[in-house]
Amino acid sequence: MRVRTNQDGQYKVPALLVLSEIASSLSTDATVDELLARYLSTMVRIAGARAGAVRVLTGDGKHLRLVSAVGIPDAAVERERIVPIDCGACGEAVRGGAALWGHTAEHCREVVPDGFLEDCDELVAVPLKRGNTVLGVYNLFLRRGAKLANEVRILFAAISEHLGIALENARLSRENARITLVNERQLLANQVHDALAQTLAYARMRAAALREAQRGGDSERAGRYLSELEDAIDTAYNELRELIGGFRQPMDPRGLVAALEASLEAFRNRSGALVQFANRASDMSLSPEEEMHVFHIVQEALANACKHAKAKTVRLSIDLVDDRCRVCVEDDGIGFAPGSAEDTAHFGLSIMRERARRLGGEVLIDSSPGAGARVCLSFPARNRVHQRHESPQGNPG
Repeated sequence: MRVRTNQDGQYKVPALLVLSEIASSLSTDATVDELLARYLSTMVRIAGARAGAVRVLTGDGKHLRLVSAVGIPDAAVERERIVPIDCGACGEAVRGGAALWGHTAEHCREVVPDGFLEDCDELVAVPLKRGNTVLGVYNLFLRRGAKLANEVRILFAAISEHLGIALENARLSRENARITLVNERQLLANQVHDALAQTLAYARMRAAALREAQRGGDSERAGRYLSELEDAIDTAYNELRELIGGFRQPMDPRGLVAALEASLEAFRNRSGALVQFANRASDMSLSPEEEMHVFHIVQEALANACKHAKAKTVRLSIDLVDDRCRVCVEDDGIGFAPGSAEDTAHFGLSIMRERARRLGGEVLIDSSPGAGARVCLSFPARNRVHQRHESPQGNPG
């Protein structure tokens, strides 16, 4: 960056170049704190300031956290890491939402030791804003007699606005991450409930019946209840192993299709069934979160086909129909009557429906006893995809 100084010792920097660099920085892997620190140094240089600092609002909105400081002694930095929102010029700029261009530095001189700011008469406080929301503040300590040119003030306001956008985007990302974590924990709780709760409840009832039979001296009933209790414990153990295995199986980093192919291969090895996969929406574009939901819905459907349906053939297909993505898992197993105990107790339907809801779609199940089952996920296509019309390749097992 080419710079020069004027008679006041301030750097002359092309404003568009600075803002262009900020815009480019927003698309890098740098954290917001790193960006704020980087452009604090830029602002100190441009202003020819004695020192500078940048602070952001804490989560409670009552304090300012020091992100970076330039030219301020370590002792003062340590003491001023967290300050109340009504502290000096920084707090005034945050509360008022407007820049202060010539505020007295007297308050700050009192907290910075050893007369460090004795040659600073004024300070500048520029709030970091996103719209009308103030998220933090830059402040610069100007040397005695120094004044900021109007073009520098305009540039600093623009810098703060750009970085305010980055701050707000980071806040929204953290909020979305928290929401996603809460939702995933709820799904985890639902999966544990569906996989284990009913089996354990049955085991508890068998244990109570066994106790009563023993008290009554009925050895025949006691033996039967003991056998049923052992079966329930074995079932719970197997369900827990499957559940843990499902949690440990990550999404393939190559994307949804690769993950589904790997999952189908594992299913074929585990069940010995004939497996077929037809992807007729090869350009389907999904976010990582959407891919995760589709993957786990298919996983649940495959687990049901292996565990309950006793299927010999399983088909997975992906299609685009009327601007909706449709992912179907079909099997030729024993089937069940929708709404029956098998439907509600063993097919994890509530979990699949919850994931489908997050995709803005639905899960439909078509089955009847002895006629296999068909689980179809349907949700809006985010982008128009190009369909591939070719014969699906079966996996002969």
